[in-house]
Amino acid sequence: MSKPNILIFMVDQLNGTFFPDGPADWLHAPNLKKLAARSTRFKNAYTASPLCAPGRASFMSGLLPSLSRVYDNAAEFASNIPTYAHHLRRAGYQTCLSGKMHFVGPDQMHGFEERLTTDIYPADFGWTPDYRKPDERIEWWYHNMGSVTGAGVGEISNQMEYDDEVAYNATRKVYDLARGGDTRPWCLTVSFTHPHDPYVARRKYWDLYEDCEHLLPDVPAMDYEDHDNHSKRIFDANDWRAFNITEDDIKNSRRAYFANISYLDGKIGEVMEALETTRQDAIILFVSDHGDMLGERGLWFKMSFFEGAARVPFMIAAPEMAPGLVTTPVSNIDVAPTLCDLAGVSMDEVMPWVQGESLVPLGQGGSRDTPVAMEYAAEASYAPMVSLRYGPWKYNRCALDPDQLFNLDDDPHELTNLAEEPAHQGTVTSLRAKSETRWNLDAFDGQVRESQARRWVVYEALRNGDYYPWDYQPLQKASERYMRNHMNLDNLENDKRFPRGE
Repeated sequence: MSKPNILIFMVDQLNGTFFPDGPADWLHAPNLKKLAARSTRFKNAYTASPLCAPGRASFMSGLLPSLSRVYDNAAEFASNIPTYAHHLRRAGYQTCLSGKMHFVGPDQMHGFEERLTTDIYPADFGWTPDYRKPDERIEWWYHNMGSVTGAGVGEISNQMEYDDEVAYNATRKVYDLARGGDTRPWCLTVSFTHPHDPYVARRKYWDLYEDCEHLLPDVPAMDYEDHDNHSKRIFDANDWRAFNITEDDIKNSRRAYFANISYLDGKIGEVMEALETTRQDAIILFVSDHGDMLGERGLWFKMSFFEGAARVPFMIAAPEMAPGLVTTPVSNIDVAPTLCDLAGVSMDEVMPWVQGESLVPLGQGGSRDTPVAMEYAAEASYAPMVSLRYGPWKYNRCALDPDQLFNLDDDPHELTNLAEEPAHQGTVTSLRAKSETRWNLDAFDGQVRESQARRWVVYEALRNGDYYPWDYQPLQKASERYMRNHMNLDNLENDKRFPRGE
């Protein structure tokens, strides 16, 4: 029996609350809505860590950051950690990546046989936070609120240039796969950087949301002193005191963000059209690395366990899984085991050390009661933070801060911390026990500090003298492209045409 082709769409910083059952009705996203109609849709899907590199390493490996050691956006992703690309390639798949994956370190492939683009962000250790200097803002790469005050229209940007290239190369690859030069099953990962800030959108997408009713957050900005300790740290890391955020800034940022969802929808549509017109079948998976607070409570971007930052859209269209809505909490660390399950590829050799679980049973009407775990140990934190989503509960813990407990059924905006309420001490005790079984926070903190200290030394050393970058350089074999004199022209034109004879 032939193995199925697999097409993965990953996007960046897409808030899962806008995907209660596929894209919200008011979003202009016809291609994603079409995909949702034939997908198993996971309403309560979470990132493993609300930041790009750790969230993506977890997505690829099935490991939380404490095991992958990808704690932040400058932590090396070790070459000896198997990813879904390794598992599938080992089983005979051709594996290809077009776009972003935020790999840090000299290994820029991690099981992919081919990369079609470079990455949008640096591959070295330059973005390393420093727990030894908790109050320090690293000006040249930390987020600031300029993304909000500068929101608006642009016909080209750094990010548009990147995602235009990602979509073009992915579409070209789909056409190439159809030609049948390589008979192996394929797994193509198409990874975009939108709708990640800065909040800048093309006019044609911006205009779609002129009368949008969702340009202000459900929970307005709160006074700094009314926030929890970690939220205050996020505000400080984002240099909030240097900016005056107006209501128009908020509306413009959210409008551009929604517009960029529509932009992404168009890019995904281009790839899907190529797949359909070349009559290829594939399992299709759509997911984000983390969300964006988008002004809820006054918070922006990610770095938080609140729903806007931590919850992600997640859909799978596969013959083995029934279309419909699944409300059971799941995680993007479940991607690798799920893909391997769908492809009939064993992960048994490493499963004792993999924390993700296959979602195929949930797509077949099954149940699951494993808590969903999250970790955060990057900028704006002063010590590792952990979270468990279990049934309606979300329990957050950090050695520096009071516990947090929210009932998401009763309090979807997480406004009432129940951790000190006498009526909920049984729940707190139970979830704390589950958390303590899973994490030793002191040991976790020590691991992070060791990693940071080592990377600061290595980065500063490697920037002295000649610098050899790790950034991926896409390869193009010009002598094998188009027509060359070692080829037969008639054979070439016939081989490169698809379909033939019509």
